[in-house]
Amino acid sequence: MAASAQKTQTSLIYRLYQWRLRKQLNQDQLPSHIAVIVDGNRRWAKQRMLEHAAVGHRAGAKKIPEFLGWCAGAGVGVVTLYLLSADNLRSRKTSELEELFQIIGELAAEISEIPGWRIQHVGEPELLPSQLRLALQTAEDKTRGNTGLHVNLAVGYGGRSEITAAVHKIVENHKQRGGTIDDLAEVLTPELIGEHLWTGGQPDPDLVIRTSGEQRLSDFMIWQSAHSEFYFVEALYPDLREVDLLRALRDYSRRSRRYGA
Repeated sequence: MAASAQKTQTSLIYRLYQWRLRKQLNQDQLPSHIAVIVDGNRRWAKQRMLEHAAVGHRAGAKKIPEFLGWCAGAGVGVVTLYLLSADNLRSRKTSELEELFQIIGELAAEISEIPGWRIQHVGEPELLPSQLRLALQTAEDKTRGNTGLHVNLAVGYGGRSEITAAVHKIVENHKQRGGTIDDLAEVLTPELIGEHLWTGGQPDPDLVIRTSGEQRLSDFMIWQSAHSEFYFVEALYPDLREVDLLRALRDYSRRSRRYGA
């Protein structure tokens, strides 16, 4: 009985703290696009003496729809989730990758069932197995007309590869129109490159969050994050709480953005 009462008291304190954090947010200065480096799933499993990293990846995937709901509730319009990098595809064991491919495919299908949300894959489809490519494409097609929360799933993604692909596309389009190298030099601008990125047409992330205490970009949205604010969370991703997001939003809303100045 005492344990139950203590649990109820802890829950009440937590809800009061959430309410307090929400009251401290500057509603006129909240991010429209949050990019998240989902990190710490493997360490989460290791800390619990679990043999398979897939257990941590599944715990992280279970948290994602909840996290997206928190973002949507806060009025965020776009969320980009860095789930699997191109570097991961070269460095992880085949058995772990195969399990991760299945988990991401299932996650994409789950999110696609949420009314109003739209899914977009950002990354190199040719790096992924056919089953995962199909799962991501199916989720995209199913949600294409939705106008609610826009969810970018960065899978097989690398920032340098994205910029390279954008420049290649610009050069190819210019060549098809009969342009010359001299002409291209005149029209090649940061704005044009931005339009041809995998996130072309979307706002750049206002806030980049990384979990697990690591403080590096890991080749994530290196073009789009030129003027982003950064926030690092100690919690491993499966342990992330709504108060962690609210703290990040509070911190962001109190900053004076300088855009490189």
